[in-house]
Amino acid sequence: MFGLENLKQLDKPCYVLKGEPLKISHQADNPSDIIGYVPPLMPEFLGDMNFQACYGTKYAYMAGAMANGIASEELVIELGKHQILAAFGAGGLGLDRVESAIQTIQKALPNKPYAFNFIHNPTEQAIEWGTIELYLKYGVPVIEAAAFFNMTPSLVYYRVKGLSKNAQGQTIIQNKVIGKVSRREVATVFMNPPPQKMVDELLAKGLINSQQAELAATVPMADDITVEADSGGHTDNRPMLALLPSIIQLRDDIQQQHQYPYLIRIGAGGGIGSPDAALATFAMGAAYLVTGSINQSCVESGASEHTKKLLASAAMADVAMAPASDMFERGVELQVLKKGTLFPMRAKKLYELYIEYEGIDQIPTDERVKLEKQVFQDSLENIWQQTVEFFQQRDPEVINRAQDNPKRKMALIFRWYLGLSSRWANAGVKGREFDYQIWCGPAMGAFNDWVAGTDLADYKNRQVADVAMRLLNETAYKYRILMLKGQGIEIPR
Repeated sequence: MFGLENLKQLDKPCYVLKGEPLKISHQADNPSDIIGYVPPLMPEFLGDMNFQACYGTKYAYMAGAMANGIASEELVIELGKHQILAAFGAGGLGLDRVESAIQTIQKALPNKPYAFNFIHNPTEQAIEWGTIELYLKYGVPVIEAAAFFNMTPSLVYYRVKGLSKNAQGQTIIQNKVIGKVSRREVATVFMNPPPQKMVDELLAKGLINSQQAELAATVPMADDITVEADSGGHTDNRPMLALLPSIIQLRDDIQQQHQYPYLIRIGAGGGIGSPDAALATFAMGAAYLVTGSINQSCVESGASEHTKKLLASAAMADVAMAPASDMFERGVELQVLKKGTLFPMRAKKLYELYIEYEGIDQIPTDERVKLEKQVFQDSLENIWQQTVEFFQQRDPEVINRAQDNPKRKMALIFRWYLGLSSRWANAGVKGREFDYQIWCGPAMGAFNDWVAGTDLADYKNRQVADVAMRLLNETAYKYRILMLKGQGIEIPR
């Protein structure tokens, strides 16, 4: 087939002309020779263009947050300069660190898109509320809300505080929310208006005004819903093929009920590491794409060099589930890299001990010795003292609740390891390589397969904006091939 390379010139139309062999050209002198046609299809045409209009971006694409600053200031700023939305990974960071990130990103991107992560923190409600107060103080316009089971007063406060009316009487939503979900029941909460009881309580405390309380009943909790399939970090490992259509149908049902003035957009993330995956997701109706794991291996991410090198060599099967630090007691798990680290095995052992025993003192001596030598590399008494010192600065109430509760105290000691293991991975702490907790989904392996044999095989060449544009351009190219296939024309791989 002649002229196949013309399909990659995405800004020009392509005609398939009959002949032996077939020819692909940007023009057709004789209309009777045309047997196929595809219009220009630029990356910015993919997805729902209302997403771009809402957030001031050029593409229906965003880089999702990776906690502990893995989705770093540098990553957010670099993508923002290219008019691509990215969420800073605020989860797990102290308020001072988050405030510093806000100041840095706002200074670098005064008129460009950016977002901040807001992760549900059921064990540290003071941190959750303090984070929202920071976002309101600095006028952070977009947050990506993750790991929620239900609405919380802090999230409702952020949403409702940004409501007003313009001169035409239309509702203005200043504080945008992108809800990340993997279950229909959680999606339902985000698609409905803020809970009236929470709105009433905020009004009674003087945190919102009467107009905002009234308008709250007319808007959904989220402008966009990201369907999170088999992702790194917190995940239910749901298959995108089953989950995305289900949430889209749910959105349609709830829109029929509430008749919002605009349609909640449904995007998709998790498992998207190649153009074929991106194409399939757009074809299923995703309004926008969210990538995560693949960005962690880029030079701008907050991960260490050792971590990036491991990620760049990962295959799709090199991932496993392990207990999550922030929801350890609930048995919530997250997806991590298992290649080159013993973290998944050691973390699961900690959870097994937590389930079996009521406190540290009940753990058999031989098991305790193993923990202190192999996992904690210190006595559990010293670990507890470090835990106390940490929470005295962060949220003293956490320690108060554990003083007379051996089970809770044991959980906090175990969470010391689970929490620090991700920081060790980010900082590249020597001697702790086998304890690195590296959040990663199978998309990382798919990405490595896709870029094998190219310059991107070397993680040192992975610039986050370049990765995004190569992925989107190749997706648009493959979309054109799919359009021709629908016309009965097979294009060679």
